[in-house]
Order: sequence, then structure tokens, then C-alpha cells
Amino acid sequence: MIIRKRLTAGVCVLLATLAAGLGTALPAAADEPSAAASPKVELVLDVSGSMRTRDMDGESRISAAKQAFNDVLDAVPEEVELGIRTLGADYPGDDRKVGCKDTKQLYPVGPLDRTEAKTAVATLAPTGWTPIGPALLGAADDLDGGDATRRIVLITDGEDTCGPLDPCEVARDIAARGIHLVIDTLGLVPNAKIRQQLTCIAEATGGTYTAVQNTDELSGRVKQLVDRAAEPVVTPVATEGAGSCASAPELQAGLYTDRQEIGKHRWYRVNVLPGQELRASASVAADRAVDNDYGILLRAVTAHGREIVRGAESGTGRTDAISTGLRYPKPEQDDADVSDGDVKPAAEAVCLQLSNSFSAPASVKTTPGMPVELTIDLVEAPDESADVAAFGLARGWWLLGVMVLTGLIAGLLFGWISRWRVAVWRTN
Repeated sequence: MIIRKRLTAGVCVLLATLAAGLGTALPAAADEPSAAASPKVELVLDVSGSMRTRDMDGESRISAAKQAFNDVLDAVPEEVELGIRTLGADYPGDDRKVGCKDTKQLYPVGPLDRTEAKTAVATLAPTGWTPIGPALLGAADDLDGGDATRRIVLITDGEDTCGPLDPCEVARDIAARGIHLVIDTLGLVPNAKIRQQLTCIAEATGGTYTAVQNTDELSGRVKQLVDRAAEPVVTPVATEGAGSCASAPELQAGLYTDRQEIGKHRWYRVNVLPGQELRASASVAADRAVDNDYGILLRAVTAHGREIVRGAESGTGRTDAISTGLRYPKPEQDDADVSDGDVKPAAEAVCLQLSNSFSAPASVKTTPGMPVELTIDLVEAPDESADVAAFGLARGWWLLGVMVLTGLIAGLLFGWISRWRVAVWRTN
């Protein structure tokens, strides 16, 4: 009886413990953060009349695109929300105003029903104009909202036929919204003008341009881009630099994006504690036709305007993105400066000034500004630096010293050998 009572009591205690554990675990599970938002991709397909041309493995361009789409739809990762938009698919007439509005969403962005999406693609037939600009604006609206990564994949065989709405300017305006949307372009015709326009569209948003000439290349490249959208990436935070240090936005450690007009300054503020090292870098992309020979300057100054450190870099017209950086270690605070151990040391407000020396022809638009990517990092400052530059000497002085010493030794040896030869000559 005693054993049974002890056993029964033990079971009750165990059940009570489990119940208490479950009771405390359930609220904790409810407080867990939600899963990351699903990445979004929209495929934008040119269905204009020129897509009837039969130069893709003996088939028409639209047939090759349909086959590639079927391959891609079968391989889309489960976590990716995919949509399809067309341009030039419905209006066969000659009215330019109507034809340049011919873009629609064929399949909405969301969880993919492969059968439904393939059925929608199968109904397409080459029809009308090539309104690339309006199609990109429509695709950007389709992907709007949320914090997920967003990507547009444009597949076309020709230039935009709906000027003066320049697709390159449209891409820059989309990038200026700060929604971190990337446009990748694929050209089906190896034409210099088409390549130039599609490259400009891609570079304006940090995307890529690829020329494809057969079905396998098209299918493989689109699959690659869709898979890339599913890869985890660090999403930059949109910020807006100020015109002066006093009104500059305060930045924490992280990755930021901004826009900077040609020849203008941008100011940002970072609070640095004693014992921390500020590491900052900035990149400016030349996303438009600019003059050769340009540069950027990143300066760290105090709130009173005294320069602390600077970093500068220059480039030519062949440089699409130009970057520079700086480091500012703030020494530890002396014990004598802190009277009470509970008082936190005061942070120093360091202002970062980003300047550029770009110039451009009068025909080039200066707005929106060029894309800026700014990286801020705050780490523990090193106690002792191994860099001789910390003592006021650059590494070049050591090389100069070695060269001087080598020259001195070589001179002494040469002089000694010369005197010895003269002495031998006199003796003989």
C-alpha cells in the first residue's frame, strides 16, 4: 500500500509539473516572432508583334519564352510568391496612345498555382506595341507593400516604342521610392541599342542585364534569378541625409540607402561611445551618363566642424560604382573622468559628410539623385594598433628607410672595392 501511494503521488507530481511547463510554454510560443515575409517576383514578358520572329532554336521567340516559362514555373521555390505581367499582348491596332497602355497583370503575385499559371501563359500570342516603361510602373505597383525582397525580371526582344516615357528614367524613379526593388533584364536580340537601354534599366536598380539567344539560356537565367530572390539578403534601410550636420539624421550600426544629387553634400550623424571604433563606408553608383574623372569624399567631423578623419576615392567613366571609407577609434575614458560608476560615459556625436565631384551634360537629369549605399559599424576599439600609421608614420616610410639603408651599404661597398682596386693598381 505504501509503495502504491508513493507511486501514485509521484505520478501526480510529474503530471502537475508537465502541466505547469506546458502552461508556461504556450504563451511563450505565442510571443515568438512571425516568419519572414515571402520574397516576391514578377516576370514581365514582352508579347509585342516582333516576338513572332523565328530565330530561337528554329522557333518563334514567343514559343521559346513559353517553354522557358513552363520550366521556370515547375522550379519556383515554395517560399517565393510569383506573378506574371505582359506588355503588348492585347491591342493589335495602330493607335499609339492606346498601344502604349497595353500592359496587364496576367497572373497575380502570390502563392503559385502552377497549372493555372501555365494555362494563362499558353493563351498568349504576339500582338502589339512595346510599352516597357508603363509595364515597369505596373509591375512596381504589383509588388508594392511589405518588407520582403522584390524582383522584376523583364524579358523583351526590343526597345521601348512608347517614348517620351524613358524606361531608364522610370527605373530610376522606382529606385528612388526606396522600396528596394531590383529589376533584372533579359534581351532576346543582340542589338547595341537594346543592350544599352536594358543595361541602363538594370543598373538603375542594382540589377543585371543578360543577353540570351536560345531557350536553354533563357530558362536557366530566369530560374537563377527567381532562386536568387529566395536567398536571404540584408535589406538596406532608406534614410535621407540632411544639408547640414545640425539637422542630420542619427544612424545606428547597419546598412542604409539614400540618393545624392550631382555636386551636393549629404550629412549623417553617429553617436560613438568611448572605447568604440566607428567604421563607415559609402558607395555612389553612376547610374546615368556622367563625365569622366569624378570622385567621392567621406569626412568625419565633430559637432563643431573640426575634421577628424577622411576617406576619398576617384574614378573614371569606366567605374560604375565608386566607394570609400574611414575609421575613427575613440579612446577609452579615464577613470578620473567618471566620478560615479553608475554614470554612463557620454557619447560623442560624429557627423559624416558625403560629397561627390560628379558632373554631367546639360541633357542628363539630376533628379532623382544617384544611388548611395552607406554602411555604419560600431565595434570595440583596439587597445594597441599594429598599424605604424598610428604613430604618425605611414608604411611608405619604412620602405623609404630600407631603400636608404640599402643605398648606404651599397655605396660603402662600392667605395671600398674602388679603393682596393686603386691600391692594387699602384702596387703593380
